[in-house]
Amino acid sequence: MSTPSPIRIAAVLSTEHRGRLMSQAREVNFPENARIFDEGNRADSFWIVRSGTVTLEIPVAGRRPAPVENLGPGELVGWSWLFPPYVWQLCAEAMTPVRAYEFDAPAIRMLMDADPAFGSAIGHWVGRVLALRLQQTRTRLLELYAPRLSAAG
Repeated sequence: MSTPSPIRIAAVLSTEHRGRLMSQAREVNFPENARIFDEGNRADSFWIVRSGTVTLEIPVAGRRPAPVENLGPGELVGWSWLFPPYVWQLCAEAMTPVRAYEFDAPAIRMLMDADPAFGSAIGHWVGRVLALRLQQTRTRLLELYAPRLSAAG
């Protein structure tokens, strides 16, 4: 479930764009087991993990949420902030104490609109994150439901 990420901020954004983004960061902490966000809630912030582990989860009716991916230092927590209607598509929980950089999503979207090169860089980064998360989610759903479907056939 957890593999080295090809989409860590330091590997994807140029020094200039990373610096511009990080100038908007504020440091936050989440205790172990804290809910960072839940599916369906408004996505008005996002985070980059400094230390600790965040688990992304899929809500499953009548069951505990199913883990999709574990995120660690340098990884983006949340992509729903970039796409209308700005509502979380997954859930996130701090599996360990987490230190993170938090960003105000509307403010970052305004910066992206004002500077097309910055906007493009952030958009490509979040797009790469989104592609990986969708792949991880698909794999997890197959793990959860494929055995049940083949047994029913």
